[in-house]
Amino acid sequence: MSLLQEFRPGQVWLDTAGNPIQAHGGGVLYHAGTYYWYGENKDVDNETVIQEIEGRPTPVVRRRVPVQGVSCYTSTDLYNWTHAGIVLPAVPDDPDHDLHPTKVLERPKVLYCAATRQFVMWFHADSADYKAACAGVAVADSPTGPFRYLGCFRPNDGMSRDMTLFLDDDGQAYHIAASEDNRTLHVALLTEDFLRPAGPFSRIFVDQSREAPAWFKHNGRYFMVSSGCTGWAPNEAEYAVADTPFGPWSTLGNPCVGPGAERTFEGQSTHVLPIHGQPGRFILMLDQWNP
Repeated sequence: MSLLQEFRPGQVWLDTAGNPIQAHGGGVLYHAGTYYWYGENKDVDNETVIQEIEGRPTPVVRRRVPVQGVSCYTSTDLYNWTHAGIVLPAVPDDPDHDLHPTKVLERPKVLYCAATRQFVMWFHADSADYKAACAGVAVADSPTGPFRYLGCFRPNDGMSRDMTLFLDDDGQAYHIAASEDNRTLHVALLTEDFLRPAGPFSRIFVDQSREAPAWFKHNGRYFMVSSGCTGWAPNEAEYAVADTPFGPWSTLGNPCVGPGAERTFEGQSTHVLPIHGQPGRFILMLDQWNP
């Protein structure tokens, strides 16, 4: 297939083998001259379960797909992506495992930890009913894996659902997640190895029900794009700025302009990608969720 030379927002994006890119809710790591795009692999049909409806067993299609794992794609130009495989696969043989297909694995993000020379992945790990609300952690020696699952937990004993990671200029890393039943965002400093919370954390946008956080830094200030909590339905994005990761944060309104901006172009934020070698230029990545 011919190489892409432009972005086509909202259209199905094919990899270099001609298959739809399966990297939903994802994030991009730039390392040693290559971009690595990690995301949820959903290359499978929605679940069909049997439910009792009016006293009769009836097939019902659920608004989720069984967990397949985390995909990785590589690129040097941001247009053309090569599938490097599922770098953290599901564990289908153990129904009690956190990565069993019946569980939840969402919004994987990866950072390179210079202190340990490891690639560290965090993601939203949850039970099928979304009541566990944990963060899962995995590590690898290579950006294309395989990643070794270390387990899941609630950071600082708080719920962790929609989440992202952020690496600051000073090498410190942060975990940002929707917590307290999605009413409040938690910002947690991570340990030197990026594997656990270091202790200090902040509650931001308290009782404002923001989710889908995506962070970036520009001219020494911290910026965040997030969405409201309206389930699968899109809503108006909001962005905010702060002088420190822990805040205080000031809202700046809707970062989007043009037709469809009031519904974030039918999308929801997942990551803001700084373009390497072009300071001040960023790409906002959005998912158009279609249950």
